[in-house]
Amino acid sequence: MSLTGEPPRELSLTQKIATGLGWTGIFFLFLSVLNVPLPSWFLWLSLGLIAAGVVIFANDQYRGKPAGIKNDGVWFKSMSSRGVLAWGAGILLTLFYIILYWYPQYLGYNADGENTGIVALFDPLSKMISGNPASQWFVYGTLYTLAILAFGYKFLLKYRHNKYEKLRTFSVMFFQLGFAFLIPEILMRLNQPYYNPNVIWPLNYDLFAGYKLNEFFSAGTVGMIMLGFGLASIFLITPILTYFYGKRWYCSWVCGCGGLAETAGDPYRHLSDKSRKSWMLERWLIHTVLVLVVVMTIAVVYSFLNENPGRYWLSKDAFLIGSAAFLSVLFAGIM
Repeated sequence: MSLTGEPPRELSLTQKIATGLGWTGIFFLFLSVLNVPLPSWFLWLSLGLIAAGVVIFANDQYRGKPAGIKNDGVWFKSMSSRGVLAWGAGILLTLFYIILYWYPQYLGYNADGENTGIVALFDPLSKMISGNPASQWFVYGTLYTLAILAFGYKFLLKYRHNKYEKLRTFSVMFFQLGFAFLIPEILMRLNQPYYNPNVIWPLNYDLFAGYKLNEFFSAGTVGMIMLGFGLASIFLITPILTYFYGKRWYCSWVCGCGGLAETAGDPYRHLSDKSRKSWMLERWLIHTVLVLVVVMTIAVVYSFLNENPGRYWLSKDAFLIGSAAFLSVLFAGIM
């Protein structure tokens, strides 16, 4: 065993109980997907069991032990070493996203009537926060936030010796719960446009879509503040903070994607490809997508102005000329 390392020890009794609690909560959610009638309190029971399972498991794994990074056995566990469980989980997650984006009716979402399935199970929570029935995106957002909060707690215990990691984790938990989850829903309750200040263009690629611009303009001062903050995030906040701190200020401290990766994804970070080839491919992909988003955004805004001639102070021709001039100056400065 000196060459291969020691095999991971078995789960303790407490960890087995915690795992059972978590899977019981997931099982209840799965029953709702199958349209098994469940009382509304089963939502709180399911989410509570999942959260309790993660917290109890983390406490048993890290509390009462010396502080320090512990990655023991990650290459021996099926879930963190590309084993059968990992492949199964990956396939299930892929199927879930396919259904979420293209077939939400199978989750019970009904835009023209009463929800059923798991979406209906989340209706009480959605109505409590936003005053509206749940959608598949509310279900996803709730589970996403729960994952960041629960596994964020686990991450805090694991890195409790590191002040930077603790502050960063509290930051992503705060921004996910407050900015990405609650604020947009509360805005809907106040009859304001749905707006997530946590997502910055080009991630928020529909910020300048025609329907979104109409929502902003129709909302008066509040809508103008939202649009202004979106523009400031692109041209002022992001460039300044990125200049001083690099992209980590957003990806590791604010962004929900980075938040999930840094918390729930922590046990899998050793699997990422760290080769130079991978880094170069990532750069090409990122900049290719950025170019496509810029072109699409210009086309969308141009189309919006073309459909509303004379309604706004900015004409479609002035917008095109201004965009071309700005991009020319930007590229000249970069080159």
